[in-house]
Amino acid sequence: MEKLRDFGVIPLRYSVISSLLQSYKDPKNKVRMMEKSGQLIRLKKGLYVVSPKISKQNLSKNLISNHLYGPSYVSLESALSYYGLIPERTVDTYAITSGRKKHFETPLGHFHYIGLPSQYFAIGIRLQTHNDEYAFLIASPEKALCDFIITRAGLRFQSKKAIKKFILEDIRFDNQNMAGWDISIIDQCIEAGYKKKELKLLKEYIKDENCI
Repeated sequence: MEKLRDFGVIPLRYSVISSLLQSYKDPKNKVRMMEKSGQLIRLKKGLYVVSPKISKQNLSKNLISNHLYGPSYVSLESALSYYGLIPERTVDTYAITSGRKKHFETPLGHFHYIGLPSQYFAIGIRLQTHNDEYAFLIASPEKALCDFIITRAGLRFQSKKAIKKFILEDIRFDNQNMAGWDISIIDQCIEAGYKKKELKLLKEYIKDENCI
């Protein structure tokens, strides 16, 4: 359907799709048929995305994550992988929300949302544009690493040696990837009051390694 193709990879509410189908006697049934035929992919009740075979574009899980549940931004290992900061490719999509913890299973994979208070949530978020076609909210590299440390239960550091092991061995960061980092983002995360000791050790480690 030509009109659907124009939406590309942007997730669509049912109301938008049904408005394009007013010439049909039963738009609701038509949407069901389009889903069954693979023209539309249902992400959750009332939210769809046009199939790549119709849009001729690759879908963005990061963009879908923003639309699936919000307010939210892509973070944790999904953001670290997006920036090429960790070697592993993530299958599931991880995000931070200022709302409640949520999990969605969709035909495109699993989407996990971890809730954190709004005063912390607002720190270090970027609007990332992809080829001037669409944009999504994602943590800056500094915030994504802070999020990772803060949200992992049992992840505690007592020394710079411990944080170094975590950086170089556990998640296999290359120190060069920290060059030019904005240390003020880490300062703001520390001020928010979550795992202050761990984040202060992270900040000291970055300074010691001359990453900034």
